[in-house]
Amino acid sequence: MPEQPADGTLATRADVLEGESRGRLTRGNKAILAAFFFFLVVMVVGSLVHLPYAVMSPGPTQDTLGTSADGKSTPIISISGLPTYPTDGALRFTTVRVEGGPGYPVDVWDILQAWIDPARDVLPVDDVFDPQVTQQQVAEENAIQMEGSQEEATAVALRAIGKQVPTHIAIAGITDTSKAKGVLQVGDRLDRIDGTAITTSEGVRDALQKKKPGDTVSMTVTRKGKELTLDVPTVAGQGGRTALGVLLGLDHDFPAKITIDAGSIGGPSAGLMFSLGIYDKLTPGPLAGGRQIAGTGTIDDQGVVGPIGGIRQKLAGARDDGAQYFLAPADNCNEVVGHVPDGLQVFKVGTFDEGRAAVEAIAKGQTGSLPHC
Repeated sequence: MPEQPADGTLATRADVLEGESRGRLTRGNKAILAAFFFFLVVMVVGSLVHLPYAVMSPGPTQDTLGTSADGKSTPIISISGLPTYPTDGALRFTTVRVEGGPGYPVDVWDILQAWIDPARDVLPVDDVFDPQVTQQQVAEENAIQMEGSQEEATAVALRAIGKQVPTHIAIAGITDTSKAKGVLQVGDRLDRIDGTAITTSEGVRDALQKKKPGDTVSMTVTRKGKELTLDVPTVAGQGGRTALGVLLGLDHDFPAKITIDAGSIGGPSAGLMFSLGIYDKLTPGPLAGGRQIAGTGTIDDQGVVGPIGGIRQKLAGARDDGAQYFLAPADNCNEVVGHVPDGLQVFKVGTFDEGRAAVEAIAKGQTGSLPHC
């Protein structure tokens, strides 16, 4: 006979079994819980495993005719010492966001997301960054390249309005392995090496090859307006060539003060758009004519536009920020074809003059004769 509980109810075997089953996980619940924990483990492991890849994504654009993105509302391009004129429209330089370099590792999920996004690229990290450099060295090199880009863009724009701009070779940086530390300084203008006048970077390299690595060369430099003659030790460079262990740049005598505020953005690829922005501010009438134009490309002291990396990401970023027209370096055209976002027209340029002519044609709505990639 079943036992009679104190409250008068009858506890049957079925009641007991039902109560026990409520405290146990069913087979289905166990499977769901196991799947959840497996998913959680996979997510954690995937986020902890860093992979030797770099992910390139579209970055923001900035209008060279507008203000900086630091919230201070300061002009990206400021000019004093020459008359300036009102502008209209936009001349945007484009950027690429790179993850996976020194100090910014990517995990499994970063890679998977990039693989399914047509606007992003996944590359072996060694194809993008020198495996021997640190995060700080990458930042320093990018800053030096940006400074050089601004310097040359300024020279090109000033010459385009008829100004004389003398050019000098200068020390832009000194490497950690250089024996010239404490002898040369950043900003020194190189005048002569062992009596040979220096006018180009190639001239520096040619003069050094007359010496063996470790030899000392006599260098005449101009430092803060004063000429100095220095004995500078050399080191072995790439391929055993004689080198100074320095980064060379250009220094100019400008007839006006022109400053460019690009914030924390580095690299040389904004040169073309900087030169067009400066030229627009220094000439009557708005060059862009109210149009939204973006572009990219390095520029050298002679106004030649050079290729850049990440063109696909820059095309996507330009369109995302509202650009309708894009200036691409001619040498990047093979990467442009087949990757132009809807609503964006891309024109190829090889020089500053071609870039200026393209912007003028876009402003007038006369783009039929402009060369495409």
